[in-house]
Amino acid sequence: MAVGQNQRNRKNDSMLTKTGKARLGPLNAAQLTKMLESSTKPKEKGKIQRALNKQAKPVLAAA
Repeated sequence: MAVGQNQRNRKNDSMLTKTGKARLGPLNAAQLTKMLESSTKPKEKGKIQRALNKQAKPVLAAA
């Protein structure tokens, strides 16, 4: 369930998972960097950093 709530009265929020954790995929780079700065847990920082790295894919030149 979502963080101390009953499933019956839980609102569906597309930006949160079933357990109440934030989804990082739809956020842009600015939002992710803001989250990274405000985060205190190393595990969360790692997840946010991976999401940032996934967005900034290097462009490979076809040679």
